[in-house]
Amino acid sequence: MATETIEILIDGGKATPGPPLGPAIGPLGINMMQVVEQINQKTADFEGMKVPVKIIVDTSTREFEVTVGTPPTTALIMDELKIEKGSQDPGMDKVADLKIEQALKVARMKFDTLLSADYKHATKEVVGTCVSMGITVEGKDPREVQKEISQGIYDDRLVENS
Repeated sequence: MATETIEILIDGGKATPGPPLGPAIGPLGINMMQVVEQINQKTADFEGMKVPVKIIVDTSTREFEVTVGTPPTTALIMDELKIEKGSQDPGMDKVADLKIEQALKVARMKFDTLLSADYKHATKEVVGTCVSMGITVEGKDPREVQKEISQGIYDDRLVENS
C-alpha cells in the first residue's frame, strides 16, 4: 500500500479547492470536494484560526483520511479573549485577563497534545502560557494563579467533567 501524506495549515472551516490545498492534493487523483468538505467539518470549531491538517492518501485505492491537529495554545487563548496578539512587553504591559473557566476550556481543547495527566494540571499549563503573552489570570500574575491551582483554591471551578 503506497501512501502519501500532505501536511498543511488551513484556516479553520474555510478550506477551498484552491491553493494551498488544491496544488498539494490535485496530482494524487482523489476527490477534491470530499477532502475540502471533510476538512471544513473537522475544523469548523477553529474558525478564524490556522489549523494543522494532515491528509493521508492511499495512492493505489485513492482513499484518504483527514486528521486535524489543534491550533497553538496561544492562538486558542487569543481567540477566547478576542484579542489580536499578546503583549509586546509581557513584563510591563498586560493586554487581557483570562478567567479560570476560559483557561480550563482551552486546556480541554488542547488536552490530547498537552503533557498533563488531568485537567487541573492542563489548566496550569495554559495559565503558564499567559505569562509570556502579557495576560493576567483572574486579575493576577499567572504564576500566582498556578500556585493557587496547586493549593486547590479553584477546585470547585475546575470540575473534571464540567
